[in-house]
Amino acid sequence: MKLRSALTATALVGGALFAPGFGVMATATDAQAATKITQATAVSMFNSSGITWSSSGGCSDRNNSSCTSFDQLNLTTAQGAQTLKRSSGCALNITGGTETGHASGTYSHWNGYKLDFAKATCLTNYVKNTFTYIGLRGDGYPQWQSGAGNLYADEGNHWDVTFYNCGGC
Repeated sequence: MKLRSALTATALVGGALFAPGFGVMATATDAQAATKITQATAVSMFNSSGITWSSSGGCSDRNNSSCTSFDQLNLTTAQGAQTLKRSSGCALNITGGTETGHASGTYSHWNGYKLDFAKATCLTNYVKNTFTYIGLRGDGYPQWQSGAGNLYADEGNHWDVTFYNCGGC
């Protein structure tokens, strides 16, 4: 009986350590497993929630840095924006999506984890009064963390938001 209990415990611990996104065994490839959506799907989701978007180039080409693209956006990122809209009650305008020109990394714009939102008093007040200030990001920008773990960085003229999940959708 003791052997069976020990084997069961070992299997449970091993399963947890090697589960995607859990513990120290998670890798960058875990980030690639996210469900990706198309530009059209994201536009439909944002339209249905009253979320607007804009781009300096008036376009949505993922390979043009003056566009705002949602192509290859993570489904949970789009849902996270919808949750933010619903929870905050603020008008949201997306100014950056999955287009080229942003910083690289596993949890990057290009990989579908980030959206930029135009600065607005309502959104700024909501983030600063609802989420936990966690200090400066490596590049010096202050950041706040939601209860769901998503990160909000105040980059001066916009909010850079990393959606690790949908924020309770």
